[in-house]
Amino acid sequence: MSQLPVPGRDTVYVWIGGDAGGRPAAAGRPLRRAAAALLGRPDAEFVVGHRPGGGPLVRFASDVDAAPGPAEVPASVSRTGGIIVVAVRAGGPVGVDVERCRPLPALGLAGRWYDPAEAAWLAGRPPSGRERDFLRLWTAKEAVGKALGVGLRDGGLRRRVPVPDGAGPLLRPVPGSPAVRVGHPCTGGDLVLAVAVAGTAGPVEVVVEETVGRDGQVVEAVQRAGHGVAAVRSASVDRTSLPVVVRGS
Repeated sequence: MSQLPVPGRDTVYVWIGGDAGGRPAAAGRPLRRAAAALLGRPDAEFVVGHRPGGGPLVRFASDVDAAPGPAEVPASVSRTGGIIVVAVRAGGPVGVDVERCRPLPALGLAGRWYDPAEAAWLAGRPPSGRERDFLRLWTAKEAVGKALGVGLRDGGLRRRVPVPDGAGPLLRPVPGSPAVRVGHPCTGGDLVLAVAVAGTAGPVEVVVEETVGRDGQVVEAVQRAGHGVAAVRSASVDRTSLPVVVRGS
């Protein structure tokens, strides 16, 4: 798990794992492990709690000297259909949301809930990918709401987000909120993942680690916003209960 984030670079670490035998998986263990990977500290040094609004809070144990890292690590959690996703970021607020792509009345839902410009964009998309495009917008709105600490309250579904335009997995500014960025890191299978950050004007690196066992592969995808880099590295390994990272050369 060492050498994942680049020291001094604003980084979001995202971990994707399976549920616990059909039951919702507890988020505490992956949140501690993600914070450990992000900051290069043993996971036993972290404790997980909840913020007053209900969101997760990762912090150093009271008897551990956190210097030079932060005393608290902003975090976010999302679940869908047997999958749990956690995200941590030392540089400021973070939000994550995940959905499984599935049949749904995309145009009807977009016309009811989305900004008219987004609904029109979706109507012009190829029908074969319309459900995924709808969920890209949905997850982006959820992730932005989590990063801002407001969720989807007060018309959050009407909040404009950048529509996918072939720019890849880069985190892009939210219309009207240049300090908030959102994007869709690469994932495998039928998952649609969105990551958002708040309080930044510069590039953010997103490290995604998947351990959900598609064909026995561990996949790590790295996106460096502002650099146009998207690399996927994979290797067959024995399955473990915690993430195993296989770095490319």
